Amino acid sequence: MGRIAKIARRTFLLGSVAVIGGVAFGYWKYKQPYGNPLDDRLTDGEASLTPYVKVASDGITIITPRAEMGQGVHTTLAAMVAEELDVELNAVKIEHGPASYAYYNEAVLEEAVPFLPTDHGMVAETMRGFTKVPAKFLALQITGGSSTTPDGFVKMRKAGAAARTVLVQAAAQKLGVSESNLKTENGHVIAPDGTKVAYTELATLAASIEPPADPDLQPQSEWRLLGKSQPRVDMVSKVTGTAPFGVDTQLDDMLYATVRVNPYLGAGVRSYDASETLGMRGVKKVVEVTNGLAVIATNTWYAMEGAKALEVEWKPAPYPLTTDEHFAQVAASFTDERQDSQNRNEGDVEPLLAGGNVTEIEYRAPYLAHATMEPMNATAWLRDGKLDIWAGNQNPTLARQFASNVTGIPAEEIEIHTPYLGGGFGRRGEMDYVQLAVEVAKGMEGTPVKTTWSREEDQCHGFYRPISIGRIKAVMEDGAPKAIDIQLAAPGAIIDAFSRQGLPAAGPDGSIPMAAWDQPYTFPNYRVTAYKVPTMLPVTFWRSVGGSQNAFFQESALDELAHAAGVDPIEMRLKSLTHGPSRKVIEAVVEMSNWGSAMPVGHGRGMAFCLAFGVPTAEVIEVANTEDGIKVTKAFAAVDVGVALDPGNIEAQVMGGLNYGLSAAILSQITLDNGEVEQTNFHNYDAMRMYQAPSIEVKILENAEKIRGIGEPGTPPAAPALANAIFAATGTRLREMPFSNFVDFA
Repeated sequence: MGRIAKIARRTFLLGSVAVIGGVAFGYWKYKQPYGNPLDDRLTDGEASLTPYVKVASDGITIITPRAEMGQGVHTTLAAMVAEELDVELNAVKIEHGPASYAYYNEAVLEEAVPFLPTDHGMVAETMRGFTKVPAKFLALQITGGSSTTPDGFVKMRKAGAAARTVLVQAAAQKLGVSESNLKTENGHVIAPDGTKVAYTELATLAASIEPPADPDLQPQSEWRLLGKSQPRVDMVSKVTGTAPFGVDTQLDDMLYATVRVNPYLGAGVRSYDASETLGMRGVKKVVEVTNGLAVIATNTWYAMEGAKALEVEWKPAPYPLTTDEHFAQVAASFTDERQDSQNRNEGDVEPLLAGGNVTEIEYRAPYLAHATMEPMNATAWLRDGKLDIWAGNQNPTLARQFASNVTGIPAEEIEIHTPYLGGGFGRRGEMDYVQLAVEVAKGMEGTPVKTTWSREEDQCHGFYRPISIGRIKAVMEDGAPKAIDIQLAAPGAIIDAFSRQGLPAAGPDGSIPMAAWDQPYTFPNYRVTAYKVPTMLPVTFWRSVGGSQNAFFQESALDELAHAAGVDPIEMRLKSLTHGPSRKVIEAVVEMSNWGSAMPVGHGRGMAFCLAFGVPTAEVIEVANTEDGIKVTKAFAAVDVGVALDPGNIEAQVMGGLNYGLSAAILSQITLDNGEVEQTNFHNYDAMRMYQAPSIEVKILENAEKIRGIGEPGTPPAAPALANAIFAATGTRLREMPFSNFVDFA
């Protein structure tokens, strides 16, 4: 009862919304499904058996309603449907679904509950179940939070199974035989006498049959596709350069635009003179947009040259003007008044810290940009009360709502086309680029306009990974922490993003202590406190959210404590871990990396662990201290996703996440000079190059209690594993990112 009371007092983010939502709307309303968005989009001869399956005489189409931004979701989601539908993956077409509440993400809010991810007790699971209520009514068609696979695992397979069921029923009617005597294979229904009827011949008849709500699913032992590595369905088009990204959109009579927005983020225009721009070649119009101006021209180059020529007086920055001042604001937020949450407070930390022999360490992490390879862009066409938008985005229903807010057109009447994304990492979950494109289209009604940001505008007007400081105090006894106190201060990415997006934003911000309070360590006296820093630059979700900095803070500190105590850092961790899957990933990476074996002088290994988005991940990094600087030579990673649907894709995602984390740790920062972002392009916001990337070995385990996604968990351990390896090789402790500010890299 004490635990429940503690939860009630805490009023955690979205949990109360879930309960209120269930009462206000009623269970019957929650269970009532959204309509099938495909029904009004069918052409002659097409049948929509579920929102995820279309059948026509010329083939089968699987609808994958999440954004494909390189993480392979179109392949995995399509395989879930194809598995149950009994078709081969290479025999179907795949489309991104339209913007529709029917495709809402049911799993994305589970991370909001204030229970350890290792807690699968009745209360914890009940509260996770409650999050499905606000998820249903918020109806966000969002790709993020490593939630696509757990969200789709049952619903996509049920869609395939339901479609297969009605096709079998249709074949039974057509052939005049009992359903029980029919079987399916490779897109055909087969009668006892060997007669085969292709699914494509059954479309019209099947469309008249109501699909079952809860069809039986294939047991895992009989899977044909799932559990095996599949060729990526987008691979051929991407390697041949034919894959359609948002920036590739071409329409008849289209014009082109770019934006120039106040370099002081969040401030607007005081005055401007566009006379020179309007006299330039190709320029058609200058339009006022939120916090800036847009130049419309006959091609993108003319638009960008025109934007440079604008004479603008900007309103001043609404935040401190230098990076040092921003860090000072973070440091000043470690106060009782700024305390936002204390989700973990086990044992009695305070008297042990007051008893002397305390180790105190401070770590820092800078703002980071997402730096997607495809700059922000969107094409909008407003005419005759209709609006079409082509934009790579991570949330089509939210994009539709933002467009509705600008134009007054009902959201349901706005068409969002979602091509491939040239990188997302959370950036394309923000809707500013869509909003500005619609504002441009409103200024050129009747003509389609593609609005493309320059790289400089993109870099300097992002929504950044929060700046943060971690302060850690610890008391050691018998080679392990007897007491550990972790204090974290950062702006709140969840509250900040949700407030901008018109979503419920109340209670503590779970992004600040994420991947710190919820780690499966069992230190006897263990406290994690989060302090909310007033928002300065706008912040949002960045690949792995709070885990990207908090794992660096905590795992670096544990390594420091172990070395100071003269114990092996892995043995120290295992001594304080009882969670089986977490222990097994650490044991696996120990074996993979040959941990403990001798290394040449100037070489070192570092290890870090993090449980993020429900996935325990352990990584070991090896480095060499060369004449040219630190060289990252090898990396090993072990992850546990519960059920590995596509091992090859999981391996690729872990590699990508690890390299993304290494690149940020070594090179990346967003800094301010006189209120303006200094890193304007890749020349001063560099990324790790191929020759710098290590060879990576990945091991996938399946011991965890639930299936999990893998887009983000590979990132958090990378920075601390690298920092720990550099210490092992050089004796230098790195407590602030990026590391290249303090050591050279080869």
